This record gives sequence, structure tokens and C-alpha cells, in this order.
Amino acid sequence: MTDRHDHSHSDHPHADHSHDHGAAERWKHDGVRVIPGNQLDPNVPSTPGMDRKAAINFARAGAQKLWAGTVTIRPDAKTGAHHHGHLESIIYVVKGKARMRWGEQLQFTAEAGPGDFIFVPPYVPHQEINASRDEVLECVLVRSDGQAVAINLDIEPVEKPETVLWVDPVHRDPAETK
Repeated sequence: MTDRHDHSHSDHPHADHSHDHGAAERWKHDGVRVIPGNQLDPNVPSTPGMDRKAAINFARAGAQKLWAGTVTIRPDAKTGAHHHGHLESIIYVVKGKARMRWGEQLQFTAEAGPGDFIFVPPYVPHQEINASRDEVLECVLVRSDGQAVAINLDIEPVEKPETVLWVDPVHRDPAETK
């Protein structure tokens, strides 16, 4: 195997393409970003029983169409019924057991454990629940836009929300002032 730096320009596989060294310098600073797990941003609104951190957003990585971060939810925490407007959401369960309820009366239910992915399409009424009474639920949340959209719905939940709400950058605490 030869070192790619030893190639002359003529035998370089892309020799017929002009190289823009300005682009190379830009990509060096604005290219792939690694955000170490121990350097997530905790400077997002906090709620008792919740620990959430931003990993990828516009401020940290220049992301324009995505938001990603971690959410740790206290046992037995439940959200009220809501949807996220036009946003698509993906939840990856790292640890614990999540229960999702969805539908016009939150009549459908599914559970997810470590390694499972949950997809929430736009405008679907739903409720997130930590299905364990004694184990913390740790998730990674990815959404299709950097903005926070959460529309609370007047649906009588099958499982009543607890005093501890699942609050993250999309699920605002109703008590928070706008």
C-alpha cells in the first residue's frame, strides 16, 4: 500500500478535477464534527426529575435541520397529550423501558427497551411514559428541526400524567413562562 501523499498529481484519481483549497480549509473547520458524550450542553431549561443535554444543534455544531440530545427521565414520569406539529421525532432507548401512547384518545400503546428506536410522525397525538416505577429511562432524542414545537392537546389521558413531567427541549413544562 502506497502512501497517498506520494502520488504525483497526474496519477491522483481526481487529477482532472480542480481542487479548491479554500473549500478544503472551510471543510476543515465546518466539516464533520464529533461531540464527545462528556461535553454535551446542559444549558437547556431544567426540570426536577429530568436531566437533558444538547449534543447537536445550530449553536453547537451549525446544524440547520436537526436537533439531537440526551434525555434522562425519572421513574414513572409521564407527559400530557401533545404533538409536535410538522416535526418528525426519533427516540432511541439507551436504558430503561419507555411506553408510548398515541391516537385521538391515546388508545394505542407500544413499549420500547434498550436498543429500540421509536419514530413519532408529524401531528400524531401522543404521550411518553417511563414504564418503570424504579428505573431511570435514558434516551437519545433526534428531531427534524432545531426549533421546539409542542402543541398540548385536550385529551383525557388513559394514564394520568404524574407531577413529574417528561420535559426536554420539545416538551416544555406548562408552568414555564413564555
